[in-house]
Amino acid sequence: MGMSAGKGDLNAEINVTPLVDVMLVLLIIFMVTAPMMQTGVDLELPQAEASILPDEEGKLILSIDKKGALFLGSMQVPWEELEVKLSTNAKVKADRELFIEADTNLPYGMVLKAMATARKAGISRLMMLTDPLEVGGK
Repeated sequence: MGMSAGKGDLNAEINVTPLVDVMLVLLIIFMVTAPMMQTGVDLELPQAEASILPDEEGKLILSIDKKGALFLGSMQVPWEELEVKLSTNAKVKADRELFIEADTNLPYGMVLKAMATARKAGISRLMMLTDPLEVGGK
């Protein structure tokens, strides 16, 4: 009893079509969700007539929220550790610059305290970030 041709033959080839379909769906999901994952500190920045700075390399931003909490990038930093964190940061060592954004309702003295601490950490260029005014509006 021999096997007849066409019956019981196994196909040893891998079908990659379902794999490609799943990979394309995952790629689309990650492409859509990646921009949403950029989180920052929720601040109400003062508005001023200013140009928007390009962010080619990614700037180091020190944020101070309305409660006075400090954030270096998206990581919260206690006031006592700010000078050490800034002086040991690789980006600060290379660029010697820091961008500061503070909530509109924050007392001016807290912003000055952060600026003085940054100067003690060796930062030579301090820049303040604002919300650009909308064209034709206030």
